[in-house]
Amino acid sequence: MNQQPDISSIEPNGPNADQIDYWNGRAGEQWTIHQDWLDKVLAPLNAAVLQRAQVQAGETILDVGCGCGATSLTLAGQAGPNGSVLGVDISAPMLARARERAKAIAAGNRPEFLLADAASHAFTPAHFDLAFSRFGVMFFAEPEKAFANIRRGLKKSARLTFICWRPIDENDWMITPVRAALTHLPAPEPGDPNAPGPFAFASQDRTRSILQQAGFNHIDITPVDTTVSLGSGANAIADAVEFSTNIGPASRLLADAEPSARGRAMDAIRDALSERRTDRGIELAAACWLVHALN
Repeated sequence: MNQQPDISSIEPNGPNADQIDYWNGRAGEQWTIHQDWLDKVLAPLNAAVLQRAQVQAGETILDVGCGCGATSLTLAGQAGPNGSVLGVDISAPMLARARERAKAIAAGNRPEFLLADAASHAFTPAHFDLAFSRFGVMFFAEPEKAFANIRRGLKKSARLTFICWRPIDENDWMITPVRAALTHLPAPEPGDPNAPGPFAFASQDRTRSILQQAGFNHIDITPVDTTVSLGSGANAIADAVEFSTNIGPASRLLADAEPSARGRAMDAIRDALSERRTDRGIELAAACWLVHALN
C-alpha cells in the first residue's frame, strides 16, 4: 500500500495550503461532528457514483478526499478480501474519524487511510484500478496537475469516477438557506468561479477540459438530479436548520456574522425551510455531475 507513517497533522504548504488550513479547522471539525448526518443526506448521491464506478472484486482503489471514510468502507466491502482501498484526505480530524470507523469493523476488508495531499503525493506508479471520489476533487488549486498526479498512480485503462456539484442555483438544498441568510447578512464579494471550492467543477466544459489536459480519455459527464432529506419527523425543521447552518455555504456566511444579524439570519433560514416542509420532511433538490473517464 501507498501508506506513509501514521501522522496526526499536515502542514499547510504548497498550492493547496489554504484548503489544508481550512479543512483542518472548523470545517473539518464540523464535518466530523455531523458525519452520521452527512452520510444520510448524501446517501442517494453515494448510490449514484458507486453504481457508476462498477467496482470489481479484487480491485485496488484510491478514494480521493475520502473524508470520514463512508465511501472507503463501502468500496472496501465491494472490492472484497482480495482487494484494497486507500482513502486519502488532507483533513486530520476527518481521517481520525475514518480510522475509528475502520477499526470498528469486526471482519472483512478494512481500508487504509493516508493523511496527504492527493494533488502532490507520490503514489506508486500504475498501481490502482480505480480512482474514486465523492465531492473530494473540487478543491485543487491546480486541478490539471492534481489529476495528472493521480493518473500516474493508475494502471493503464484504469478508471476515474467521481461526483461533483453543478451550480449552486441548481442545488436547492444549499441555495435556499443561503438566500434566506442574505436577507440579513451582507453578500460576499464575488469570487473566481473556478477557484477551489464546492462549485469549482460546476461547468461541464471546464471539467472535461481539465481531465483532457491531465491525460484522461473517454470522458463521460452526465447529470444527476435527485432530492436530499435535511430532516424528517417531529424534529424535521430543527434538524434541517442545524444541518444547514453548520455545513455548506450558509455556514460560511454565518461564521463571521455579528451576533444579532446572525440571529436574524438563523430565523430567516428557519422560516425558509419551514415553507418547504412536506409529509416526508424537508426534502430539497440536489444537482450533480457524474464523471467517468479512462486512463
